[in-house]
Amino acid sequence: MDFSSRLLLLLDVVELGSFTNVAEQRSVDRSVISKQISRLESELGVRLLNRSTRSLSLTAAGKEMMNQARALRVLLNETHHLAQNYHAEPKGVLRISSTSLFGRQYVQKAIATFQQNYPEVDIELRLEDRLVDIVGEGFDIGIRIGKPKNSSLVTRKIARDRLLIVASPSFIAQHGEIKTVAALEALPAAVYAAPGLLLDQFGYLDDQQESQHLKLNVAYKVNDVELIKKAALSGNMLAVVTAQMIEGEVLDGQLVPVMTHLNLDDFGTFYAVYPHRDAPIKTKLFIDTLKTIVGEDVPVWESNIPHFDTLYTRT
Repeated sequence: MDFSSRLLLLLDVVELGSFTNVAEQRSVDRSVISKQISRLESELGVRLLNRSTRSLSLTAAGKEMMNQARALRVLLNETHHLAQNYHAEPKGVLRISSTSLFGRQYVQKAIATFQQNYPEVDIELRLEDRLVDIVGEGFDIGIRIGKPKNSSLVTRKIARDRLLIVASPSFIAQHGEIKTVAALEALPAAVYAAPGLLLDQFGYLDDQQESQHLKLNVAYKVNDVELIKKAALSGNMLAVVTAQMIEGEVLDGQLVPVMTHLNLDDFGTFYAVYPHRDAPIKTKLFIDTLKTIVGEDVPVWESNIPHFDTLYTRT
């Protein structure tokens, strides 16, 4: 019997009231129980039980060990429950809410892989760029930018999403190389806008490592992030985009990162959120699948931007 087993044995002795009752329950001799409790006391170096011919009572140290034993029993039970879930084949419906572009790019890929492995799970995917009430609207998983504040939702980090500034080669040829924040702010730009939201300012660190903001010269507002990228591809304006928005446009030369020496703030981090820590195994397995698709450490989208680890960094 190992240490944790002896600690749980102490819990049985106290809850059942005597060595004899525990011995009967476990179909062993009473002396075996007494010997194991004595060994536990020896290992801990403290007396745990006050013994008499008719009763047992806990010492102060024994009461503390009882708290630890109860916590251990809960942990072991939860661990066994989790393991049993992994042996069970995931079934039923999995409802997922995601931001639109991320959903099309990565959640859909994860769904295809997941359903190959777990064909008895039916999936409903809802794409919309608003703050969804995961619990109230009955979703099992939500994909969000930024960790929820003051929320009971359980969160798991998926991947970071950094900013970059892009323009087409024709735009650069027309306006010249962009070397300063002032020059950047004077050029026409496409920005994301929605009711009550206008993303026309972005933070960065100046040469003295002081926080500053650049303000774009807004020539085009749109509430779809893909159209922001397409506006930059058109050659009429530049755009501040996230790395996750970039697919092959930088690799094939359609877009060029500009002002790469600027230490831009990160845009945010993608999180998977779900209502309860004891979520069904289908929830946890889907998030595992999504993490594999996106990348465990460095998100896969950063490979679409050559040497991105050296660009727009806070050195």
